[in-house]
Amino acid sequence: MSNLEKVIKDKRTDLNPIWIMRQAGRYLPEFREIRKKNTDFIKLCLNSNLASEITLQPLKRFNLDAAIIFSDILILPYGLGQKVEFKKNIGPILGNLDIDQISKITENDFSSRVDPVYKAINLVKNSELTQNKSTIGFVGAPWTLLVYILNKQSPKIKLEKGFFNNHSLIEQTLKIIVKFLKIHIKNQISNGAEIIQIFDSWAGLLEDKDFDFYIYNPTCSLVEFTKSLNVPVICFPRGIKDYKKYCEIVKPDAICIDYEVDPIKIKKEIDIPVQGGMNPKILLTDRDNLKKETTKYLDIFKDHPYIFNLGHGILPETDPNMMDYLVKTVKDY
Repeated sequence: MSNLEKVIKDKRTDLNPIWIMRQAGRYLPEFREIRKKNTDFIKLCLNSNLASEITLQPLKRFNLDAAIIFSDILILPYGLGQKVEFKKNIGPILGNLDIDQISKITENDFSSRVDPVYKAINLVKNSELTQNKSTIGFVGAPWTLLVYILNKQSPKIKLEKGFFNNHSLIEQTLKIIVKFLKIHIKNQISNGAEIIQIFDSWAGLLEDKDFDFYIYNPTCSLVEFTKSLNVPVICFPRGIKDYKKYCEIVKPDAICIDYEVDPIKIKKEIDIPVQGGMNPKILLTDRDNLKKETTKYLDIFKDHPYIFNLGHGILPETDPNMMDYLVKTVKDY
């Protein structure tokens, strides 16, 4: 069992495993070289050999405790036949949704469209670089995927006017999302994923009154399903105010916190293993500050099962030497 799994499953407090969200990616020159030649992002995610190579790049450089598969949460709408493209400086743009067409997609249709992702996980799992380390698969949470599928772009500015108007469309789409997320999770696990992380990147957009329908109920269904396959699940509901309530209702095996949360409050309120917290911008400062902030989180969670990570993905402008220093700081603690 890897150190990461020992912390999640056995609630060990004497270990400080570390992995970083988006560790396989834009801050690494070797990734940028591959990206330059592969301009279609979704096609790159669906190139098993390149996706596995990118996943393993950070493990060649840093003493990390896990590999997280190089993929994207929008592989799900792509697998359902919705057009997905990534535009420079804009982000993802999705095509129109045909709910009748999506309703007819079979498990086989979906699985064969995104099969290269599963092949990549298999290659990573069987690499020498992942011996004694965890292989992490992931999905977007139902609410976050609903936002992209219906909004057709990132809601960074705001949700489209009238987003909530067609309730029957929302209900139908959510059902389909949950159904295929379970298939996607099952396929990742059967190809070697030992932990699943659920990213709810846009949880912070909702008001509390809407949480049951959009977040708690569909996410609970995924968490229970993943646990039924004997695989631990980490949830990251970014931007929510009440992590304690979320943990009590959704019952993940570990909770990932964002950088706007008070870690001391989290430690007092939450019993399950905690992951993350540090602001990715700290990596853009200097070594002294990085050491101070890293140690702050390690000190706070010293007697609590804790996985070191950031409170969001690593930023593209991060110097890999700072990442190296971060990993060594955690390992030497």
